[in-house]
Amino acid sequence: MTQRTITLRRPDDWHLHLRDGEEMRSVLRHTAQVFGRALIMPNLKPPVRQTCDALNYRRRICQALDSSPECGHFNPLMTIYLTDDTSITDIVIAAASERILAAKLYPANATTNSAAGVTDIGKLDPVFEAMTKNGLALSIHGETLINARGKEIDIFDRESRFIETLDLIIRKHPGLRIAVEHVTTRKMVEFVQAAGPNVAATITAHHLLYNRNALFTGGIRPHHYCLPVLKREEDRQALLAAATSGNPQFFLGTDSAPHARGTKETACGCAGCYTAHAALPLYAEAFDTVGALNRLEDFASHFGADFYQLPRNTGTVTLIQKSWTVPLTYPFGNNVLVPLRAGEEVLWQVAD
Repeated sequence: MTQRTITLRRPDDWHLHLRDGEEMRSVLRHTAQVFGRALIMPNLKPPVRQTCDALNYRRRICQALDSSPECGHFNPLMTIYLTDDTSITDIVIAAASERILAAKLYPANATTNSAAGVTDIGKLDPVFEAMTKNGLALSIHGETLINARGKEIDIFDRESRFIETLDLIIRKHPGLRIAVEHVTTRKMVEFVQAAGPNVAATITAHHLLYNRNALFTGGIRPHHYCLPVLKREEDRQALLAAATSGNPQFFLGTDSAPHARGTKETACGCAGCYTAHAALPLYAEAFDTVGALNRLEDFASHFGADFYQLPRNTGTVTLIQKSWTVPLTYPFGNNVLVPLRAGEEVLWQVAD
């Protein structure tokens, strides 16, 4: 039997967590060997708040790449972390740098390292106006944690409840380019589809492949815990339909989030799935389940670059339908991390 292959223009990852220091050095190659660019998230400790922080962080990433000549095609692109104190001056300076594509909005305490995030999104209107004027995109972790009465919102409803806030931002700032990160629900997919070309969404491989039952298969599965949390099967199906639809509003963003095993396998584990080790094969697996491999290149290599107004990559990557077993752990600084599908098979792999 002839082995199936698919060749794509080199893809981009428009939502990636790398951490910093030796931890960053441990995981960087997984992305840099395959992808042409990645949009690096700013939720370090302390956060990457200003342009100088972002450019210094990028410099550390590039220094780590110097020892990996096979990754010479890789270009890390940066974000700054919005806070209650972000100024118009911060936005103007960031937008002037070709290395910074977006400002990231984390509602305070919504996810990992978001304690310094925004407490009142309504007060950011001058910042959003400056972003629109200067061409800086808004990247959003779209969840509402507390309702108008001060009550906590159910974790499975937080993304859907954010639609009201997102709609208000769009109506006030129709020229602002907005990427809703790691969408997880049918309701958000439908909202993005109706919002017009200035609004886009990234979709992760793990949200395409798993529903919330995966959190509890055979017991608690901490390495399937992420935020936004996995949702119902009907939501997963809606994400898969959107990703494979050919709609340029949806494109690849892994939200690969490395954590040391001890911080996941604990009484209060961190949120995040590590997928960078097998990102493109996992997407291929998801697309293949609905016979849509012919749509993978647009989703992975074209639509994100177009949204961020960048040229599409040159060069190609080839995937082979050949199963392999994921290692139980990967090095992570002085610790190890447990990747998604640890000890299990992935059905596609990137050709050497």
